[in-house]
Amino acid sequence: MYSFILAVIGLILGYFLYGKFVERIFGVNPQNETPAYTMQDGVDYIPMPWWKAFLIQFLNIAGLGPIVGAVLGAAYGPVAFVWIVLGNILGGAVHDYFSGMISIRMGGMSIPEIIGKYLGLSVKQFMRGFTLLLMILVGAAFISGPAALLSSLTPSYLSKGIWVAIILTYYIIATLLPIDKIIGRLYPIFGLTLIIMVIGITYVIFSDGYIHDIPEVWNNLHNMKDNSSKFPLFPMLFVTISCGAISGFHATQSPMMARCLKNEKEGRKVFFGAMVTEGLVALIWAAIGMSFYGGVHQLNSAISGYNGEATIIIQEISNTTLGTIGGILAILGVVAAPITTGDTAFRSARLIVADFLSFPQKKVWNRVLVSIPLFAIGFTLTQVKFDIVWRYMFWSNQVLATVVLWAITVYLAQQKKLYIITLLTALFMTAVVTNYILIAPEGFQLANGIGYLFGIFVPLICLVFFARFVKK
Repeated sequence: MYSFILAVIGLILGYFLYGKFVERIFGVNPQNETPAYTMQDGVDYIPMPWWKAFLIQFLNIAGLGPIVGAVLGAAYGPVAFVWIVLGNILGGAVHDYFSGMISIRMGGMSIPEIIGKYLGLSVKQFMRGFTLLLMILVGAAFISGPAALLSSLTPSYLSKGIWVAIILTYYIIATLLPIDKIIGRLYPIFGLTLIIMVIGITYVIFSDGYIHDIPEVWNNLHNMKDNSSKFPLFPMLFVTISCGAISGFHATQSPMMARCLKNEKEGRKVFFGAMVTEGLVALIWAAIGMSFYGGVHQLNSAISGYNGEATIIIQEISNTTLGTIGGILAILGVVAAPITTGDTAFRSARLIVADFLSFPQKKVWNRVLVSIPLFAIGFTLTQVKFDIVWRYMFWSNQVLATVVLWAITVYLAQQKKLYIITLLTALFMTAVVTNYILIAPEGFQLANGIGYLFGIFVPLICLVFFARFVKK
């Protein structure tokens, strides 16, 4: 109980104290004219009020991630609270803030181009393809998942294939239209609804006594997941909970809002603030996950019983705790939220390709030419088994976060600013993604000891190269 409350307080204080510190390090200048004005095109570069940009950013980066990841991560025990708070404030919020603010200073540039500027041409070329693939993986995953759920809730003639076609059609429209036509109008509403859902769950945690079943960190600072030898705390937890702690996908979304902010001073509210809000969502869902079934071990049993389908658990919790309204909000959470993440993933993919080709996007035909192959690949991936796409998306997401952190660290070093704030996180995430791919079921499935060995060796090599760069 107290661990959860302290975690919530920690996130809020992190926004006001550490967020202000990070903003000072970056050095915002309210007098600078932002790309929303200098490059205004009526399609992607459009000035927006900060509150609208905040809600869009929040929904773009949230979707289903901080709910599904938090529920699955809760199976490891209250140590999940520690990762969400520290990962969010020291990692994710800083990662999101700098990826957005550097983009503002560079004319709304997409993240692969930013990476290339600070990590070199070879890395840029690789990350262009890698980031583009991640965006398509996200888009495909968030076609298949909602389509499967909708087909189970609707008459038999509305099959999964029909729903795939409907969702894909919506994605095409949302990707091609100016950002203020659908995204700018609907997303703030969906974002607000997601926040209301979380407020309702929070109220239930306290009013219905679930708060007393939340285990304390200081009594359970160990891996509580079933079959813990197969799922070691490090690195599995740090990949399972990405949204809410740190997620590379966010770095692809921040430049979209970087093209819409009216003033650099709004960056902390939009980028840092949206990430902290997502962290609060993750904390609350992790807490209800640990307590709803009576404890962490019971949650593990539920996850096994539902074959890892966290969306079923989310629906069960929402329907039980919030009644009919909860059922409606649950459908919105597990259908609308991922759909809105999927369409912005494809939009980001379009912008990445357009930046790479220096291909203006003001004309709709130009947008169509870029989008057709992206959606063709995305549709093809919907034919692949969903859990395979999802697992590789998890790891790819954290690899991108790691590369972005290194790019930000080099940027800070070049600017002669306090680069230690991202260097330590970059080293930690390098260890996570290296270890994970070596020992995970979808990776090389090597012994844990080998994973740990390389998890130390690879970050040390990166540190040596970075030290050489600083010395030069």
